[in-house]
Formats: sequence, structure tokens, C-alpha cells
Amino acid sequence: MSDVGDIGRPHIGSDEAGKGDYFGPLVVAAAYADAVALIRLPQAGVKDSKRVTSLKRLWELDKAIKQICPVHEIVVISPTRYNELMAAMKNLNRLLAWAHARAIENLLSKAPECALAVTDQFGDERVLQQSLMKRGRRVVLQQQVRAEKDPAVAAASVLARAAFVRALERLSSEVGIELPRGATHVIPVGRRVYEKGGEELLGRVAKLHFKTTKKVVS
Repeated sequence: MSDVGDIGRPHIGSDEAGKGDYFGPLVVAAAYADAVALIRLPQAGVKDSKRVTSLKRLWELDKAIKQICPVHEIVVISPTRYNELMAAMKNLNRLLAWAHARAIENLLSKAPECALAVTDQFGDERVLQQSLMKRGRRVVLQQQVRAEKDPAVAAASVLARAAFVRALERLSSEVGIELPRGATHVIPVGRRVYEKGGEELLGRVAKLHFKTTKKVVS
């Protein structure tokens, strides 16, 4: 980890949603917080999305963050694309690193003056560093345990979760079956999807590398 003691200066925060959910996409969001945003985000009540208990509050925070941090990036990897990437990469940490790098790199094109990016600790930092593209490699990367305590990372956490919920609702509408969040109690719904359209339809809405898939199709 790069030793950057002062993350009170403007920086990018990135976080993901959907990693542990059987249904729905993987979403990575990155938010650029300048000095003003770093003050306003906590004032607006922005916190780790896992601590946001109602959808109403999630939508309120999502709207507030987009106003406070107009420079942000949201990368939504559909289940279909996710399954393709996992088949190629065969490693979730590599896929996460690629997605975080893409979000950070895209954001740097909008905030080229930014010199610091903060993410949650999800694996070998070198994998993420190697995944960063040309502009991304110029930033100092800092991975932290429980990075959502950082306002910019908390903002990215909310943006990612809101985008995930919206995408899951769209997928539910497309298949005509309400797809639950999480990874428990999903087998009965997975079997309904499988019975309706086989593995092709299941792969459009679910992350097939989960062990859950074997139970769904058995």
C-alpha cells in the first residue's frame, strides 16, 4: 500500500456492488471528491451503502452524491458480460481489479488533475496497479481495509449500490420474475429462471460461477 497520510486532499474513491449477489450485475463506481465535497458528503449523511437500510434513503443519497460529486463514473458489467470475463480471467480479484481500473481511468479523463485514488482492500494491490491504464498509472493508489469510512469511497459505494438495484429491477422486468438480492434463499428463484429459459436465460441474470448454479440446475 502506498503510504499517503493525508487523504483529506481531493481524491477519487471507488467501490463495487453486486460482488456477493447471485443475481444482477457487478457494478463499480468511482467518485471524485474535491475539498468542498469532502466536507459536504458527511454533512449530507453519506455513508457505506451497507449501512443504508431503506431504498428511499438510498435514492436520496444517490441524488445528493451526484450533485455534490458531479464528476463520477459508474461501470455496470451485465451478468452476460460478467460470465464472459470470468470464463476468460478465471479469477474474481483480477476481474475486480480490471473493473476498478476502468472506472478510475475513465474518471481521470474528467479530472486529470487528480493524483490520488482510494479503494477498498480486495486483493493483491499489484493486480489493480497493473490493470490501471495510461492515465491511471500516474495516480497514487491507496487500498484500505474498510475504506468506506473515506467520504469519496462511501459516495462510490452508494452510487454502485443504487445502480445495482436499478439494474436488478430491469432484469426482473425482462424475465418476468422478481430476482432477489443476496446469495441466500435464491435457489428456488434460480430454478424458476432455469425452467423458463435454461442456462441461456440463467446466464443473462446470474453469475454462473457461483456454487449456487450447480444446485439450481441439478
